[in-house]
Amino acid sequence: MSTPASVRRAIISRRASAFDSSGIRKAFDLAAKLDDPINLAIGQPDFAMPAAACEAAKAAIDAGKSGYTQTQGIPQLRERLEGAVRGELGDPERKLCVTSGSSGALVLVLMTLIDPGDEVILFEPAFVMYRPLVEFLGGTCVIVDTSPSFRIDVEQVAAAITPRTKAILLNTPSNPTGFVAPLDTVRDLARLAERAGVTLISDELYRSYSYDEPFHSPAAHSDRVVVIDGFSKSHAMTGWRVGWVHGPAEIIDACTMLQQYTFVCAPQAGQWGAIAALDAPMDIPLAECKRKRDKLMAGIAGHYRFVKPGGAFYLYPEAPGGSGKRFAEIAAEQEKLIVVPGSVFGAADTHFRIAYTVSDRTLDRGIAALLRLAGAAPDRA
Repeated sequence: MSTPASVRRAIISRRASAFDSSGIRKAFDLAAKLDDPINLAIGQPDFAMPAAACEAAKAAIDAGKSGYTQTQGIPQLRERLEGAVRGELGDPERKLCVTSGSSGALVLVLMTLIDPGDEVILFEPAFVMYRPLVEFLGGTCVIVDTSPSFRIDVEQVAAAITPRTKAILLNTPSNPTGFVAPLDTVRDLARLAERAGVTLISDELYRSYSYDEPFHSPAAHSDRVVVIDGFSKSHAMTGWRVGWVHGPAEIIDACTMLQQYTFVCAPQAGQWGAIAALDAPMDIPLAECKRKRDKLMAGIAGHYRFVKPGGAFYLYPEAPGGSGKRFAEIAAEQEKLIVVPGSVFGAADTHFRIAYTVSDRTLDRGIAALLRLAGAAPDRA
């Protein structure tokens, strides 16, 4: 029997209804429908998870270590990470919580900090999760546009701070641009946030992918900075969902409490694998990523305009004709080439993202397709 119209209620909440399927997920779905696509949309490493980490995870499973762990992570992993962080930053009071991936860490930090009406400063182009999560919690995103250089103007950030500003969300090296913020920028942002009483959240998931200069964390310049990190990108453990967050005790304690009521804990076998991953040499895979970056840039130089990415594993060229969305559609239709339009990462629809952590064969096919597409008529792209 159907429910009378007079008593029908909306099944899906307004909060959930406000979300749209990720543009990246749409690219994945499109790739699944094509025969032998050239998929340059997947933002994950193409090298293998370290063998020692695989063996440690298998051993944990064989030993029956498949149950819940302490919410904040198994002591063996948490203490290794916390010791490394405290040593690097010279902050013996800094606390750490192992999370269900770095995405889980991001959710927990924003839940801890943001009340309805609070403002969060974001730098666009920005990772696809940032804006929806802030808005889901009732916060307001204040956008600082970094185009066309992708450099952050700290004075512009200072001007954007209001009495309602609660946090600044920094991602370096950046997804989607690959831009690496220099020392003076991260130092000045950290000091600005501390003076203003605003929490600087530093998403450092790609910190090991810094090719041309050393990585700099704002946490080295203020003990109030909250840092998000994980094993997904650095050790090709995307499916194991092991991340961490570290920062001031009161914030990390709140994140730990909220994890009890949400994710519960990170998967146990993945945590044991992560301990072994910490000792695995990653210099060869990372050198391969740099080689592929250089190969891609050399292959399309003179045909596309782009800012040289200093890190992560993305290139963010300008789209022929000015529309990243239309270019991505044409690339799929004409070349079976899957890229992510820049409209996924912010208000501007001027660029598109290439993920170059793919096989050399796929990268070569992608470069060839991009060269053919570079001459696409502006009214079609």
